[in-house]
Amino acid sequence: MGHTSEVKELEKIAGSAEEAASALSVETGAIVKTLLFKVVKNEKETPVIALVSGDKRCNTKGLLLALKIDGKCIRPNADEVKLLTGYSIGGVSPIALPTQLPIFIDEQLKRFDLIWSAAGHPHCVFPATFEQLQVLTQAETCETLSE
Repeated sequence: MGHTSEVKELEKIAGSAEEAASALSVETGAIVKTLLFKVVKNEKETPVIALVSGDKRCNTKGLLLALKIDGKCIRPNADEVKLLTGYSIGGVSPIALPTQLPIFIDEQLKRFDLIWSAAGHPHCVFPATFEQLQVLTQAETCETLSE
């Protein structure tokens, strides 16, 4: 995808933002959580990705506002995550997704010069600036994505 930073393989599994931050010796907020939600309205499900700072929770009401959908957000199970993203939970990368999913990025990630995202495996991460990740993912910036 043209990103020049290399993937870093961690010695220990980094299945959570806290584990990744500890392994990288960075603040938890500098870890990007790539979260998949299904937005449900009138029995129709729309998958969407939220890129949220590791020290924050996703504000699903804010996500719905960004999508301009009056529905509800539900978290898919592990099998659905694998089917929709191609990745297993703990290693979901925000890039190279198999289908075009709407992606929103948390403005809270701008607090850090460098942020770290999963690279498709719970042992692998890659660094990027907020701007680089936004370009790589074509994500829409969202002020209301975290709480």
